[in-house]
Amino acid sequence: MATIFHLALASEWAAAQRSGAYTTSTLGRSLAEEGFIHASRADQWTGVRERFYAEVTEPLVLLHIETDLLDVPVVEEPPAPGVTETFPHIYGRLPVTAVVKAIPLDGTPPRAPATPTAPAPEPGATFSSVFLREMFFNVLVASIAIVVSVLGIALGMAVGGDVAPGVLGLVGLVVGVGVAVLVYRRRHPKVA
Repeated sequence: MATIFHLALASEWAAAQRSGAYTTSTLGRSLAEEGFIHASRADQWTGVRERFYAEVTEPLVLLHIETDLLDVPVVEEPPAPGVTETFPHIYGRLPVTAVVKAIPLDGTPPRAPATPTAPAPEPGATFSSVFLREMFFNVLVASIAIVVSVLGIALGMAVGGDVAPGVLGLVGLVVGVGVAVLVYRRRHPKVA
């Protein structure tokens, strides 16, 4: 599941919540006019806000959109001819059910996430709760590697012989570490 972002006027987001779908492409342009809804990755939305929303005085919200909850295509493409940077574009109406968070943005300048690979903490979350949640997740990921390698050793002992437990334990460790890395990267995607 990937999260992409869209800056919206709070009034337009409120209207979308009443109707069930969001249809604004970007500031002053509708989905019907543009053909898609502009979105950003985590490392892009602050730049979009600075370039296109700096003069906006209306309240803004940052929509967190889970792409797996969309029933329309999301295409990574440049926003204009000659631009090399790509942005996610949503080709269709954005159902409000695909927006997992709508965070009000105040008038302070936007800031990038503290670390590009860390998920953004919940608003109002304490350091202790975020720290404990991440520690629990890391222990869980390490446990995956341990459990799979122990299963490999157990399978090797069931097969018998002197070499089988060691070989299958090593295979289990490699598979377990691979699965743990995939789980970790799913929660902490790299921002490129």
